[in-house]
Amino acid sequence: MLPKEVLFSYFPKNTRARYNRLIETFSSLDTAWLAQKKDFKETKWKKELIDQFFFWKKDFDEEKAEKILEQQDIVYVLPTDPGYPTLLQDVYDPPFCLFMRGSLKECAIPLAVVGPRKNTPYGKHIATELVTELVESGVSIVSGLAYGIDAIAHSTALLAKGNTVAVLGGGVDKYHITPVVHTELADRIVESGGAILSEFPPGTVPTKFTFPKRNRIVAGMSIGTLVIEAGEKSGALITAQCAIDAHRDVFAVPQNINSPNSRGVHKLIQSGAHLVTQASDMLEILEVETRAQYKENKRVIPTSPTEAIVLQHITHEPIHIDMLIKKTNMQSAEVTSTLTLMEMKGMVKNIGNMMYIVHT
Repeated sequence: MLPKEVLFSYFPKNTRARYNRLIETFSSLDTAWLAQKKDFKETKWKKELIDQFFFWKKDFDEEKAEKILEQQDIVYVLPTDPGYPTLLQDVYDPPFCLFMRGSLKECAIPLAVVGPRKNTPYGKHIATELVTELVESGVSIVSGLAYGIDAIAHSTALLAKGNTVAVLGGGVDKYHITPVVHTELADRIVESGGAILSEFPPGTVPTKFTFPKRNRIVAGMSIGTLVIEAGEKSGALITAQCAIDAHRDVFAVPQNINSPNSRGVHKLIQSGAHLVTQASDMLEILEVETRAQYKENKRVIPTSPTEAIVLQHITHEPIHIDMLIKKTNMQSAEVTSTLTLMEMKGMVKNIGNMMYIVHT
């Protein structure tokens, strides 16, 4: 049986606000799913919406939905699951269910890269150059699998043997990848250890209304958003605004002022976006090196509570034992003995003068 969060996500007219009303009205989503039509009046849903829900529910085939998920290797990820993107929890309307093919395990430092569907040769050159450098620095590339800059960003990340995630405005099942010509690209993303994900259930056909919702996920699950090119009404600007709303950094590459694809980008720069000309501009602002060190630390698995506490403060940057004692608020003897055991296990390394680094 599928969790009720998943079942409610199949209802095409459900939104975060309506979902929240269900939770507020009923003691649980299980109760909401079994409730009568008259009980739904308390949700303050409009009458026509309630009628549509019960008409839809009557014909909904849960067994078929579950079978499709299994056949297509699609998993659902709920906000309470460990695999749910941490950064996405911080946006004002996080999806109450994500459908995914692939894995987010390697997506430790996600950066959104967006731009127009009709990019210029300059845009392709810049996207290829920057994405390659970003990937080589340990950054994961998040984009929307659309024509143009999106596809270039994903393909470049794959060529550079990096990690990339595609967020869709429709279903992630193999029969509804949009655009269809990117079905093979989506498969390569999954096969490489990346993921394609969507808040829309399998079988959903994308519309002009679903793409903006997709864009908020692209920005919301990323530490920042890089805009390569953008016209005055580019969808990339929607993603940039979503990043701003989520208090994330926005980066923009300056363009030829005579190019139509420069107007949106230059407005972003005028509004405070970071002007970037090379990957190092972003890596420094986003503190990617520090984040990468933290990621490496997480791979060292502590075997006791004291080791876990000590590991929180040891990176590839040397730290003196006295500072560790101060930061951990542990007794000197306890820290010393713990470090000795960890060094014997190959978890940390004493580089001299009682200075320690993580050993991976």
